Amino acid sequence: MDQAVETSGTTATDPDRVVAPAGVRRPDWWHREHPVFFPLSGFFTGMAFIILVPGTYAAILKALVGYERAEELFPFVLLTLVVPIGLLVPGRTRRFGRYMLFGVVATAVVVVGVAVGVLYYLIYRDR
Repeated sequence: MDQAVETSGTTATDPDRVVAPAGVRRPDWWHREHPVFFPLSGFFTGMAFIILVPGTYAAILKALVGYERAEELFPFVLLTLVVPIGLLVPGRTRRFGRYMLFGVVATAVVVVGVAVGVLYYLIYRDR
């Protein structure tokens, strides 16, 4: 039994509800109002941040100043953690910053945990 509910006005999934600047219609997949948009985008941004930023920083340093000097300067990559922490300050970006920081911490814990597990296996495998 199909029953349709008639509603007046726009709905949450109506693509014309949010009009982009200059009258451009946003894509159908763009749903910023969805409750998991900011948590998912924040988490995956944090995950990409913790993977890409240190590697890119190390590659650029090595290309510019050489291997030995790059090793000395690499700890300064920790200053980039100011970005997710800074997003926690203003109320408008606090939710995104919280999930971005969670993505950074979760990815770091997983990477360190896997590294410890593999190192343990490699050291105690032959005993």
